[in-house]
Amino acid sequence: MSERNTAIVLAAGQGKRMHSKVQKQFLEIQGYPVLYYSLRCFQESPLIQDIILVTGEESISYCKEEIVQKYGFTKVSAVIPGGKERYDSVWMGLKAVKDDLPKEATEGIVFIHDGARPFVTEELIQRGLDCAKEYQACAAGVPSKDTVKIIGEGKKVVSTPDRSHVWNVQTPQIFEYHLIKEAYEKALMHDSSRITDDAMV
Repeated sequence: MSERNTAIVLAAGQGKRMHSKVQKQFLEIQGYPVLYYSLRCFQESPLIQDIILVTGEESISYCKEEIVQKYGFTKVSAVIPGGKERYDSVWMGLKAVKDDLPKEATEGIVFIHDGARPFVTEELIQRGLDCAKEYQACAAGVPSKDTVKIIGEGKKVVSTPDRSHVWNVQTPQIFEYHLIKEAYEKALMHDSSRITDDAMV
């Protein structure tokens, strides 16, 4: 059975923290929408066979016509609506891997990536794939350059973690498909409101 790896690219964010009328994944950098850059990297990678693009219901036509078709992203196998929260959108993407792709995709590795992060590289994809094959799960991240404080009641500092142990987690986050799908199935049976990334699940 040939290896088949999938990128689930999330582009359903509303950009509420930016207070912008244009969602951040559709803002332009050097003439291209932010989303274009991560899709292009997955498109050009020989390690990725399929891309599932998850976006808002109102943005499906725009993504299909103005991004996927316009820029020739032939690996985009489906453009689907996301959910209310990020974890809902990831779950929709994971279900689409099973429902919309060949069976081999469910035996491969899945890359979950935020479409508003344009700086994914082929090196990062390769390292993530190697790591996931060895450990079943991994996430991109960088050591924190900031000092982090743990805050308790009354906004008083409780402790200061050793910065050498603190990392800022980014995407892609990479998993064996069956592992992350089963983890999400279990997580969504309970209160999921505190889920902020896939490795946490």
